[in-house]
Amino acid sequence: MISKAQLNEARLDVAQRAKQGIDFITAATVIWVLITIIWSTEMTLETKNIATLAIGGIMMPLALLFSKVYKSQWKIKDNPLQPLGLLLNIAQLFYFPILILVIKFIPTYFLPVFMIITGGHFFPYAWFYKQPMYAIMAGIISIGAVVLSFTVLPQSPMLAPLAMTIALTILTITLFISNKHLAQASEYRIV
Repeated sequence: MISKAQLNEARLDVAQRAKQGIDFITAATVIWVLITIIWSTEMTLETKNIATLAIGGIMMPLALLFSKVYKSQWKIKDNPLQPLGLLLNIAQLFYFPILILVIKFIPTYFLPVFMIITGGHFFPYAWFYKQPMYAIMAGIISIGAVVLSFTVLPQSPMLAPLAMTIALTILTITLFISNKHLAQASEYRIV
């Protein structure tokens, strides 16, 4: 059995060595910039929806690239929480059949549903990385997608992915600052 102190130490270790998932959030920001560009074109709704879904396929290679830039670790073999981060990320994939159904039956709502799935999956990372901004952004993105659907989305669909890009940029900046603080704190930790 692991003690509460050991659990908190493991969480801090994952947060520091994985850099609180900033590599994935930066990759997601780039992807949502591309999605914003897609939604600013004159393509048909069906083409935009399929292109949006397809562009997500570059997530892992982009995250791997950014992990090199940020020097973050994906595999932390000596930490018992390491598999949990991967499981939390993979869990999002099980929501993708919903996107297929939405594309087929209610294509107008594909974009906000995609935003809700993306934003909602951030919530457990607030606990995992000891970073409350993940929970805050999960709520802002999910609720924001619904609000945008009822207000500006019908007239200006590009505003939804632009809003998502802005939210992810704010999260990236927050993680960057937080990671600097974590790095400084680890310099003074007694080992």
